[in-house]
Amino acid sequence: MSRTVIENAYIATVDAVGTEYEHGYLVVDGTRIVAVGEGDAPPEFLAGATRVDATGHLLTPGLVNTHHHLYQWLTRGIAQDSILFDWLVALYPAWSLIDEELVRDGAAGAMAVLARSGCTTFADHHYVFPQGSGDIVGGIVEAARDIGVRLHATRGSMDLGRSQGGLPPDFAVESTDAALQSSADAVARYHDPAFDSMVRVAIAPCSPFSVTAELLRESAVLARQLGVRLHTHGSETVEEEAFCRERFGATPTEYLDSLGWLGDDVWMAHCVHLDETAISRFAATGTGVAHCPSSNARLAAGIAPIPELLRAGVPVGLGVDGAASNESGQLGTEIRNSLLMNRLRSGADRMSGRDALRIATIGGARVLGRETEIGSIETGKLADLALWRIDGVEHAGIADPVAALTLASMPPLARLVVNGTVVVRDGDLARVDQAEVARTAASAARELARRV
Repeated sequence: MSRTVIENAYIATVDAVGTEYEHGYLVVDGTRIVAVGEGDAPPEFLAGATRVDATGHLLTPGLVNTHHHLYQWLTRGIAQDSILFDWLVALYPAWSLIDEELVRDGAAGAMAVLARSGCTTFADHHYVFPQGSGDIVGGIVEAARDIGVRLHATRGSMDLGRSQGGLPPDFAVESTDAALQSSADAVARYHDPAFDSMVRVAIAPCSPFSVTAELLRESAVLARQLGVRLHTHGSETVEEEAFCRERFGATPTEYLDSLGWLGDDVWMAHCVHLDETAISRFAATGTGVAHCPSSNARLAAGIAPIPELLRAGVPVGLGVDGAASNESGQLGTEIRNSLLMNRLRSGADRMSGRDALRIATIGGARVLGRETEIGSIETGKLADLALWRIDGVEHAGIADPVAALTLASMPPLARLVVNGTVVVRDGDLARVDQAEVARTAASAARELARRV
C-alpha cells in the first residue's frame, strides 16, 4: 500500500470536539487515514513514504456537497431574473432534449469545478429522463470515475405533468410505474454499499409540485426495501408552500410526513420555509437538510433557518444546487456564503466559521449517511482531504487559518485527495485533461442550445 505523510500543516480535523493542530502531521496508507497529530510525524511512518511539506497550508476534510443537478451545467446563464417556478418553466424545454452523452460531458465539467473547489463527495439529483435518452445515470457514473470523485447518484423522477395540475410540462414526465422500475434498476446496477464505496444510489422523486402522492409513497417503500436513502426538494419557496396548502391542505412538511417521507434515511434540499413545528419534526425523525445558500439567493427563495436547525439537532449539509441556479458551481465558496447569509438572518453570534466548516464536511457526511467513513480527519476514516494554500497574498498573515476558508476568499487548492488518490494538484485536475473537459462541456452546451 502507498503511504503519504503530510507535514507542517495547520489541521482542522472537524472531529466531535473540533480538534485542531497548529503544526500537524497526517499519515495515509492506501485509502485510510492511519495517524494524525501535533508536531513531527513519528519516524516509523517515514520509511518509504511520500512526504508533503504543507508549511503555509490549511488541511481540512474533503468537502461534501449534499445537493446538485450536474446536467444543468449545460444551461447556465438563462432566466437570470426569475423566481423558481418561472425559472423552471423557462428551462424545461431545453432539459427535455438532453441525453446520456450530453449529460456525461456537462457533468464532467460540473464535477471538475466541484473538485477544484475542495469537494470530494457530492450528491447529484437527476430527475429528467427523456424517452430514448440512453443511460443517463450511467453517464454520470462514468464521468465521476474519470474525474475521481465520490458520487451519490440520486435517481430522480417526475410523474405529475401540467395536465394533472403539476408544474412540469407533460413531455418532461414519466409514468409512475416507469419511474419506480427505473429507480430500482439504477440501484441494482450502480449502488455500492461498501465502506469505501465511490458510487451510491438514492431514490429521489423531484418535488411535491412535480410528483404524485403515489410516486412519493411507493418510492419510500421501494427505497426501504432496497436499503437505500431518499431525497427530494422541500419547502424551497413560498410558492411551493401555497401549492401544497391549496392542493393538499397541508404544508410541504406535513404532506411529505403523511407519505412516509420523514426519517433518518431521508434528506431534503433547501428547507427555507420551515416553521418551529416542522423543525421539531425534522429533529425528532433525524431528517437531513441540504442547505443551498447561493441558489436560494439567486432565485430569491429566502434564507434557510440553519442556526435553528443546528440547535434542534437536525443533520445539515451544504449544497451547490443546480449549476443553472448557481453558475459558480463551486462548493468551497458556499461555506462563506452560508456563514454570511445566516448571520444576516439570525445575528453575528448565531453561527461561527467553524459551524459553517462543520456543515460543509461532517454535516454533509451525516446527511448522506457516511459520517463513520468521511467528513472528518480521524484515524480509520477514508482519506478524503483538501489541502488549501494560505500563505499567498490573499491570506498571508491572517490571524486564524480556518478563517482563510470560512471568511476570506476561497484559498487556492494545493491538493485534493479522494479515497487516498490525488485528484487535484496545484489547482489542476490530476486524472484527466482539464482543458479537454472544458472544451467538451462547452461543446455539449452548444449542442443542446442548437437542439432547442
